[in-house]
Amino acid sequence: MNLILFEAHELGKALPRRDERNIHLLKVLHKKTGDTFEAGLLDTGSGSGLGRGKIEKVNIDGSISFSFEIEAPPVPRLPVRVGVGFPRPIQIRRLLRDLSSLGVEAIDLFGTELGEKSYRDTKLLDDGGARAALIEGAAQSRDTTIPALGVFPNLADWLKEHPWRKNQEDGSSASSAPLSRGVPLLVAADNVRPEGALSRLTPTMRPVVLAIGSERGWTDHERDLLEDAGFLRLSLGSRALRTETACVAAAVLAIEKIGELG
Repeated sequence: MNLILFEAHELGKALPRRDERNIHLLKVLHKKTGDTFEAGLLDTGSGSGLGRGKIEKVNIDGSISFSFEIEAPPVPRLPVRVGVGFPRPIQIRRLLRDLSSLGVEAIDLFGTELGEKSYRDTKLLDDGGARAALIEGAAQSRDTTIPALGVFPNLADWLKEHPWRKNQEDGSSASSAPLSRGVPLLVAADNVRPEGALSRLTPTMRPVVLAIGSERGWTDHERDLLEDAGFLRLSLGSRALRTETACVAAAVLAIEKIGELG
């Protein structure tokens, strides 16, 4: 935990004894009354950003009374959107955490024709687990924003809805770096019938939308849908990758192509 993140409704309240942030401060960092720590206010509107917290008092019940001051605005998220076929539930948490940590702007989950239908029934999307994973990733990377998260029944609906174009048209976004910066480059990872290699893509300063299939990849019908929607089918190499590995690899390559690693 590289940053202690708070939400607006938590300010002015004590941090409970069993809260993992309380445990991290007292047991891992060995902080005590009067000590300061790196903190941030999660971006839910105006007034969020990076700053410093201070332990005002460790209460008798083990809770922590703290204060917080903002010192810097939120770090803009990167104009990269990742759409991915539902992976195994155990992978979803890791995937959301890692993509959030990388700084992508939005993550969309959708069903695919070869994907396991039961994966869509994960409780993470309803019990707060998905949001917790996104926040964990933000805290790891010292960020105070999290990606927008969308869920779609299938690839066709995602392509029909084209949320990246909606952001461009209305100028809205759930994060601080909307894809409305320019017309996005559409890329689908495909190691079976690729039209080229993602690694050889020429640098682009425009946003990127990535489509990653489920564990069994795309069907020919889905490839046709992607092609009709304007997606380039590009390979990540000759190896068959886990969905979460492919997402991280593709996201890093995209981030490099838009010049954000330099």
